[in-house]
Amino acid sequence: MSSEPPTQTRSLHISITPGKPGQVYYPLTLQTTSLPSLLPPNALLLQIHATSLNHRDLFIRQSLYPTPSPTTPLFSDAVATVLSPTSSPFHSRRVLLNPGTGWRSSPTAPESPTGYKIMGGTKQNPLGTGTEYLVMEDEGEGELEECPAHLTDAEAAALPLTGLTAWRAVTEKGRVKAGDKILVTGVGGGVAVMAVKFCVARGAEVWVTSGSREKIARAVEMGAKGGVVYREEGWEKRLMGESGGGGGGGGDFDVVVDGAGGDVVEKGVKLLKAGSIIVSYGMTLGPKMPFSMQAVLKNIELKGSTMGSRKEFHDMVEFVREKQIRPIVSRTVQGIDNIDGINGLFEDMKKGAQFGKLVVEFTRKGSSESKL
Repeated sequence: MSSEPPTQTRSLHISITPGKPGQVYYPLTLQTTSLPSLLPPNALLLQIHATSLNHRDLFIRQSLYPTPSPTTPLFSDAVATVLSPTSSPFHSRRVLLNPGTGWRSSPTAPESPTGYKIMGGTKQNPLGTGTEYLVMEDEGEGELEECPAHLTDAEAAALPLTGLTAWRAVTEKGRVKAGDKILVTGVGGGVAVMAVKFCVARGAEVWVTSGSREKIARAVEMGAKGGVVYREEGWEKRLMGESGGGGGGGGDFDVVVDGAGGDVVEKGVKLLKAGSIIVSYGMTLGPKMPFSMQAVLKNIELKGSTMGSRKEFHDMVEFVREKQIRPIVSRTVQGIDNIDGINGLFEDMKKGAQFGKLVVEFTRKGSSESKL
């Protein structure tokens, strides 16, 4: 690390081009901007070591996310080192950034009257983590957590957004505890992978669905009991048989953690016990999901779940530290200026080819290989 303070930073942005939402695909551009010679009061200067892709970044490029901005750097995840001020308790330490603001500790929803503001690529929050250096103003120190020492930079960058989303889905909404029987759908995506890890670490019996048997095998290596391919007709019956449940045809799962939507209620009601929970943290199959009378009669609860509060972010990082959990890194590219490589990561996400997170490393401080 240079002893001279940086004067410029390079950042990744979208370039807005004409086109209809879902049909357009905004290109990536690299912009160079000047950093302040003197930090404002209560501000921090961070050097970003790595960031990672989330589906919201792809949706921003496809104009499927509100208020895309060409002036806000992309990306929400980061592992960084605090360069200044030297008076900060985080000075020279490796930290994780809370990916959103406006939600302190409420277990129900963000407290801020202006709503929850996620970093990266939109007008809602001026900050994004796709930049070499980041100035955080207005008590930015309160949005940092010291990075668990066992994580590489790539693993650390893979944690914040998906870890927070999975944590809230599993703990606050799903109330998963030791001995529970859990189904995590669509394993391979970052949130689903972290949900499996959190459930296993809490002592639950975890089953999964995926589009490929290879991804199911990876989930089993992480501690899942097994799984079925959701592309196959009647997968819920096969899962009931393989998991040894469904006495009397009533199902014996306690929680379904789902990010796809579609027919998850129709399938889930056959798998779940009466009074059980479906947690929905996304609807990649479409913006609507039917709820059936059969689910009503079984007292099934459908709970929407988003990211989470600042308190939940702290709790999640501490759990990762305590249990020595390692996020899964599917693939890493080197360099903020590696536009072709970064576009390749977006193509992986489009195809659903990844298992775990897709990471961009700006500086090389640790291995990019993640272990199960």
